[in-house]
Amino acid sequence: MRGKYYPPAYQAKEFHCVYCGVFASQAWASVNISYGQQLQTDFLACSCSHCNKWSYWYKGKLVVPSDSPVEPPHPDLPEDCAIDYREARDIFSRSPRAAAALLRLCIQKLLPQLGGKGANINDDIKDLVSKGLPPTAQRSLDYCRVVGNNAVHPGEIDLNDSPEVAQQLFGMINFIVEDRISRPREIERLYLTLPESAREAIEERD
Repeated sequence: MRGKYYPPAYQAKEFHCVYCGVFASQAWASVNISYGQQLQTDFLACSCSHCNKWSYWYKGKLVVPSDSPVEPPHPDLPEDCAIDYREARDIFSRSPRAAAALLRLCIQKLLPQLGGKGANINDDIKDLVSKGLPPTAQRSLDYCRVVGNNAVHPGEIDLNDSPEVAQQLFGMINFIVEDRISRPREIERLYLTLPESAREAIEERD
């Protein structure tokens, strides 16, 4: 079971390290230039208490390493979807709107894994709801659909002005994978560990 992900945040005291991925305390320090005298800069350096590696921030934005401060893809995200997810993660800091557009494509590729056809996101969600899709999963998919559509066809949400809206897409996709793929897979694995006689009795009952 995956725990909650806390992305790197400017001057936050704790978050998941962009290097080691561990949730750890962070120490911040000013970066100054010594050139005959101490010159103050707009850079801050942050040291992870777990791996001791330094990240560097400029005017509130992570610049080194260049990885975006968003969670990595779920291990059970299908690889053809994960390619788009990783590309979106790589460009998120430079263009949240472009990242959201890629994540919309990721969702469209993911829906056939959940029982959809993959042609139209809205139609697939409607079809999955008719088959018993839980409300939390439905709302997560609709969140991704609406935000992704605003990336492709700009509307009420300006993702470059509201990057935190696009940032939530990454977590939503991972939630969907956990809820719709990982948990059922783990339950099936545990069920198959029951004695065969017990499983036969359950099947006869049902």
